[in-house]
Amino acid sequence: MKLDSLIRTAPSWMSGADDADGIVLSCRARLARNLANYPFATRITRPQQQQVIDEVLAAAKSSRSMSTATYFGMSVLDGDERRVLVERHLISPTLADEKGERGVLFNQDESLSVMINEEDHLRLQAISPGTRGREAFTAICALDDELLAAIDCAHDSRLGFLTACPTNTGTGLRLSVLIHLPALVLTEDMERVLQGLGQLSFTVRGMYGEGSNAAGNLFQISNQATLGASEESILEELIRITEQLVGFEREAQDSLRQEARGQVEDKVWRAFGLLSQARILTSQEFMNLLSAVRLGCTLGLVTGVPSSFLNHLMIATQPSHLRADAGRGLTPAERDLRRAEIVRNKLSEVTNS
Repeated sequence: MKLDSLIRTAPSWMSGADDADGIVLSCRARLARNLANYPFATRITRPQQQQVIDEVLAAAKSSRSMSTATYFGMSVLDGDERRVLVERHLISPTLADEKGERGVLFNQDESLSVMINEEDHLRLQAISPGTRGREAFTAICALDDELLAAIDCAHDSRLGFLTACPTNTGTGLRLSVLIHLPALVLTEDMERVLQGLGQLSFTVRGMYGEGSNAAGNLFQISNQATLGASEESILEELIRITEQLVGFEREAQDSLRQEARGQVEDKVWRAFGLLSQARILTSQEFMNLLSAVRLGCTLGLVTGVPSSFLNHLMIATQPSHLRADAGRGLTPAERDLRRAEIVRNKLSEVTNS
């Protein structure tokens, strides 16, 4: 698989299935693992990094889940190509930016991936659409079992799996949900929700994880610690918190309907009109307008625009996807023109179909 074909397809987690009326975009399960016979990332040499890659690729070949997976080595990709993988949630910004031998392995529908030589030797990831957190957890456990059958990982009988960052030690499991909470932001209740999540040892980041902003009212909620907790308990807690957040968002939506219906409808349809007609759209403006339209779909104001369409449009208009689609470098001004053109054309297709 090449990048030019990759950008023209939508990952399976964007399907819009079981998304609680557009509120929950996806659930992710991630496991951190390190090979037993190599130093951690801060001490590993470049030849050792390549040996890690070779061992992981050999193990993947014999696994059921990843035997036909695609591998991209970061050293053969330019910066824009690496950012395409970040925008598709296949790799982290850290893997894209760091030096040395590193790469990513992923299956055809992008539901499973393995980052190699990031903060840990292995970062196994499973992403499922909507509220299917248990599905992602089951998939990542199966992949973990398959790879560990062929790889000896660093493990302590008392502490569990050993990782570069102490907060990942233990199960090495991070579970997260990507959730759209515009009504909570509009009713100014989001700060209270964030404080409550912090007290429950859950962290809140932007769409692309650590270091990213919550653009378009999209928040990534994940557990902070893995030591001393079972995998099942972490999963059940995330499911419980996701259900609570969906409930809070629906209550905030009901409040907006009762107290500010006219203003909300105006916000939604102004956003829809701008997306349908604008000739220039910055990335930030687009994400904010898309959030308003997504809210309109959740409230039933906008019909005939499926969540899967909005999800794919969100990724297709990211900066590096625009450059890859154009087949050349674009200035910021050219990106904004091209983004607006793509959005206009795509919206026209879906609303006229």
